[in-house]
Amino acid sequence: MCCEELVCARCGGRVAEARCPVCRTARAALHHRSGDWSAYAVPVLVGLIALLYLILVIYLHTAR
Repeated sequence: MCCEELVCARCGGRVAEARCPVCRTARAALHHRSGDWSAYAVPVLVGLIALLYLILVIYLHTAR
């Protein structure tokens, strides 16, 4: 869920603007729940490349 369209019950402003402590808390809670999958992209790709390299080395070593 995004906080762009939510209205704060305390101050009446948009939660995305974070005018009051209630808005700031709600915005932080909404954005904290969404996982940042892009932070895992580089380690996963490096791991896959390392795994493919290991498979290639094992294949070439056993092919002799």
